[in-house]
Amino acid sequence: MTDTMKSKKLPAWAGGVIVLLVAAIVALIGLLATSIAERRWEAQQPILVSQNIGQFESDNAVWGADYPREYDAYKKMGLDDTRTMYGGAVKRDYLEEDPRQVILFAKYGFSKHFFQARGHTLALDDIRETKRIKRPFNAGTCWTCKSPDVPRMMGKFGKEIDKATRKEGEKEETDPIKLIGLGAAKFYASNWHDLDKDMKHPIGCLDCHDPKTMKLRITRPALREGFAAMGRDIDKATHQEMRSLVCAQCHVEYYFKTDEAAGKKNYLTFPWSKGTSVEGMIEYYDTAGFKDFIHPISKVEVIKSQHPDWEMYSTGVHAYRKVSCSDCHMPYRSEGGMKFTDHHVQSPLLNIENSCAVCHRWSETELKTRVETIQTKVANARIKAEDALVAAHFDVAAAMEAKVADAELAPVRKMIRHAQFRWDYVAANNSMGFHSPQESMRILGDAVNNAQTARIHLARLIAAKGVIEAPKYPDISDRKKAMDTVKSFLAGTPPKLLP
Repeated sequence: MTDTMKSKKLPAWAGGVIVLLVAAIVALIGLLATSIAERRWEAQQPILVSQNIGQFESDNAVWGADYPREYDAYKKMGLDDTRTMYGGAVKRDYLEEDPRQVILFAKYGFSKHFFQARGHTLALDDIRETKRIKRPFNAGTCWTCKSPDVPRMMGKFGKEIDKATRKEGEKEETDPIKLIGLGAAKFYASNWHDLDKDMKHPIGCLDCHDPKTMKLRITRPALREGFAAMGRDIDKATHQEMRSLVCAQCHVEYYFKTDEAAGKKNYLTFPWSKGTSVEGMIEYYDTAGFKDFIHPISKVEVIKSQHPDWEMYSTGVHAYRKVSCSDCHMPYRSEGGMKFTDHHVQSPLLNIENSCAVCHRWSETELKTRVETIQTKVANARIKAEDALVAAHFDVAAAMEAKVADAELAPVRKMIRHAQFRWDYVAANNSMGFHSPQESMRILGDAVNNAQTARIHLARLIAAKGVIEAPKYPDISDRKKAMDTVKSFLAGTPPKLLP
């Protein structure tokens, strides 16, 4: 046998190395198996909770004992120092930033106190601090979206009504949703101040979840009724649709309807019987003859839009792609093997990695810049609409100064009414148009067109009275000057607008 055919012996140290490598591999496999077992256990945790939450439990901390991850995230909404270019949770004074709104909401509560809403956990503080609450009576309806104590109290009233109206032999009503529906009218008709002591917990778990199954559910009757008015059954909504509809309980356009014949006082109503478009709502309000206030400068019957976020979102590309409100504002998170919804509800711009970057594969800087560019375009269009509307209100006052008859001003006032609702429909949204940029720009374009068309008609009416010079508008460049102008009209001593 040649030397090359002789087997080579391993070095003496090689055996030890092999033993160590095998031991390391075995240890790694063991760790991996342990990790998998732990993750599986973590993923099963939701079914191990006590499930002893009462059907009307409004204390979020009680729910938090079983759902600590969600509750810990939820509590972060107590921060009020987060700011984006056009939003965040900071306490932003809209009237200081934009004194035009003092004129547009002249005499109405929003011209006196109008701050950006902060996080859900601060909702009760915000409503108690606002100067828009009236005394001695303010509609109990104003509490509707501020606390899980609302469905609790509606349910309480429902039980009382069921007991008082139940015939002998009839079964006691125990379905919490039916009880809420029974007690809603009494809740709305109550005095806000009488209900104050019962509102103990800010927006939270009971507002959106069934405490027995944790499934999403609708606890506010107005949304159910709004769907019914459109011929739709909200109980047929998919889980993904529900991840937006629980938000639509509050983030929508609404008004307080009083119908004594039907036993309704300040009854929360969504104006959707003619659809959820801005045109459908204008038609609804015109048919109902509804107004929130009469403008002291122009005598226009103004409709104050609330915050039609869901309606606007429904026209946008995210809704078209079946992306829910929760996907962006409450994205999924993972801890170990546990995937859960982040209950720190906030602007997606404050959590781009989890909210936006899941679908959009660009850098955070690029995504933020893109969003802010869109929002800035909408913001600029908003200001143009405001300028046109403010001028239109003063032009009507100038026409009245020129002794133009009310009959001639009626169609012009209606144009301004429609224009202002369109502007406010976009302005009252919480996304500065980003929920549906194209729809926002379309509506603002119509608002400007309506306002400027009204101004052309007013110029002709004033000219027919022999006045050919343009009105001289008062200085409203800051909040105080704008408020002083409003006060002069309210006092019956308005500034002279015509030469």
